[in-house]
Formats: sequence, C-alpha cells, structure tokens
Amino acid sequence: MLARVWQRRTARFGLGILGLFLAGALVGPAVAPMDPLEQDLTRRLTPPGTGHLLGTDEFGRDVASRLLHGTRLSLLVGIVSVGIGIAVGGSLGLVTGYFGGWIDLLGMRVVDVMLAFPSVLLAVVVVAVLGPSLTNAMIAVGIVSVPVYARLVRAQVLTVRSLPFVESERAIGSRDARILVRTVLPHCLAPLLVQASLGLATAILDAAGLSFLGLGAQPPLPEWGAMLGHGREYVIHAPWILAAPGTAILLTVLGFNLVGDGLRDALDPRLASTFRADAGRSSWKGVRKRHA
Repeated sequence: MLARVWQRRTARFGLGILGLFLAGALVGPAVAPMDPLEQDLTRRLTPPGTGHLLGTDEFGRDVASRLLHGTRLSLLVGIVSVGIGIAVGGSLGLVTGYFGGWIDLLGMRVVDVMLAFPSVLLAVVVVAVLGPSLTNAMIAVGIVSVPVYARLVRAQVLTVRSLPFVESERAIGSRDARILVRTVLPHCLAPLLVQASLGLATAILDAAGLSFLGLGAQPPLPEWGAMLGHGREYVIHAPWILAAPGTAILLTVLGFNLVGDGLRDALDPRLASTFRADAGRSSWKGVRKRHA
C-alpha cells in the first residue's frame, strides 16, 4: 500500500507539504524568532523584510512567529476533531449496522436530523451553546463530522455482517462484542482511513472558519483562522497579515487532500491489481534488458 501511495506524484507532493508543516509543529516554537504574544506598537504593520521575515501585525507582533506557533494549534484541531468524529460516528455506525432493527432505525434517524442542518450552521449552534473557545470549536467540528463516519462505517458493516466468516464466528459462539472488534471492524479501516485523511483537511478549514467568525480561538492565541479574522481590516494596507495564515491553510488542506486521494487509489482493489500488473511488466522489462 505504501509503495502504491508513493508511486503517485501528487501523493508525494502532499506528503512533502505535510512533512514541512509537521516539522514546523514539532520544532517551530523552539526556532521561532520572537515571542508570538510580545507586542511592540512602535513596529506595528511593518512590512516583510529585515528583522521580521513575514512582517508584523496591528499590534507589532511577529507574523512568522505566530504562524509557527499556530501550526501546532491548527494540526491539533484537525486531529482532535477527526478523532471525535471517528470515535462517536464509527461506534454508532458499527452498532447500528451490525444489530439492525430498531437500533439501526433510531441511530440513522438521528444522523438524518444532523445532516438536515448545514455543517457550518450546526457547528455555530454547538459553539454558541458551549461558548466560544478553541476547545469548543474542536468539539463542534467533531460533532459535525459524526454523520459522515457513521454512514460510512454502517455501509461497510452491512456488507460484511452476512459474509461466511462472520457467520462462522456466530456459529462457534463468539460474543457480539468480539465479532465487532476482531472481525467486522478491521474491514472498515481502509475506507475509514481514507475518509479520515480527507476529513483532517475539512476539520482544519471548518475550525479556521469558526475562529474567523470569532467563535473559535480567542485572542491572543495565534491560530490561523483567528489571525485571518483579526487581519481582515488591514487587507488593503497590510495584506501580509492575511497572506501568511491564508497560504498556510491552503497548503495544509491541499496536502491532506492529495494524500487522501493517494490512499484512496492505493486501497482500491481494482487499482491495486492494475498496479501489480504494471509493476510486474516493469520488472520483466528490467530482466529482459539485463539479459540483453
């Protein structure tokens, strides 16, 4: 699978982008040139150049330092939000698809009600109830993604639960919990992995949107969406305030989407067989060249 993912140029490009941002999240705060919260009003709105690689914002804070610190926050938002969606939605889809009956009916009606609301509106409602903060924004984005994972896992379980190896598990007296965890769940991991990689991009984008509206990260946290929201008043006079976090969001979302496409192609059985055939032909050509 890893070989098939690496075979795609777009997937390699996406992995390269994500590798850079992951390195920035790990070592960025240590190598940041300045304190991201330190204000210097004498140097406010300084354009990019000597002393400030990406310029300063309306309070004289170094944009490059805030961008590096914000990388960790934004990636954390995506990981936590997707984790909530997988944990809640995956469990719901696993149980409803396996047991069926009134459990499936009740669970899917709850999912349908959640899908009836636009995702952004539902996230805004959740944050309005819990209160504006970065933690509540992560919870809201995670709740919004629950229906996607629930429907995905349920569809896989409906396909797997009637197969002979599951029936044999029931015949030997295995408990339902063991069948779900040891037999059914592994067959749901491939599409779940692809959806999670794509969902990370959506989660980062949704959390940035909430922060842009003032419902996510609160000042003075250097989160990318919050940086966009605070700098929108200076889009004409100091566009670098918005350019840095906007470009970071763009590249991160692009990287996750490219990697997700690569995983989807690698885990598709039809494309996998094509890859093996192409690899076999390539190796046979190499053998013929060496013998020649």
